Amino acid sequence: MTDYELIVGLMDGRTIAVPLAWFPRLLNASPEQRSHWELAGAGYGIHWPDLDEDLSTEGLLRGARAPRGSATWRPGMA
Repeated sequence: MTDYELIVGLMDGRTIAVPLAWFPRLLNASPEQRSHWELAGAGYGIHWPDLDEDLSTEGLLRGARAPRGSATWRPGMA
């Protein structure tokens, strides 16, 4: 992870990079909070316990952003 991207290495060797701007909880978190993550769903997702944030590998592959109306979405986001 960088200050601007979430970078995920998949078991099949692919790498996914998505903008942190898609996930405001991650974007607004401290580096320490972002670095405290764990695998979820038998390795098909990522969970940040300090942030109550969960992302699925499937969603990252689809390019899914935080859904409108969710706790991570704010007005003005695409």
